[in-house]
Amino acid sequence: MLNENLKAIRKSKGLSQQELAIRLNVVRQTISKWEQGLSVPDSDMLLTLSEALETPVSVLLGETIEPPKADDLKVISEKLELINLQLAQRKNVRRKMLHWLFLSLCAITVMGFVVLAALSSSYLGWDYSDPETAVVGVAFHGFEWIFVRVAPVIFAGAFIGSILTLERKQF
Repeated sequence: MLNENLKAIRKSKGLSQQELAIRLNVVRQTISKWEQGLSVPDSDMLLTLSEALETPVSVLLGETIEPPKADDLKVISEKLELINLQLAQRKNVRRKMLHWLFLSLCAITVMGFVVLAALSSSYLGWDYSDPETAVVGVAFHGFEWIFVRVAPVIFAGAFIGSILTLERKQF
């Protein structure tokens, strides 16, 4: 187990037997014997080996290390590509929804101004001696007063938002 793990970790770190031997102050043949299972390092050397390979001793002794397969990397890259494509599509759908929301808000604001202009404040000529007419007239006047002051800001914001959410062609 140690021999297989040692060889796999050494190769994954890109080290030759000679380079590892130099780091551990041993001869290359010692590394070769460890990897062939002909001998094992003592406990002090095992700790030094663990530090040199930047790997826990438990991994060196027990856990098997499998080198990553090219097929595994290909599958992972395909999944990541699919996820990126889905995220891009979701972002595009959200952008389109916001764009149409802003355009609708612009249209509703313009229609509100048209309706108010068509009514031309006719409620001002109503007979306010009737309590119900007075309440409706005051409510209508309050709505018109607020709408005329707030609608331009809403329209400007919606117009700018619709421009910012336009689909941009990439060349």
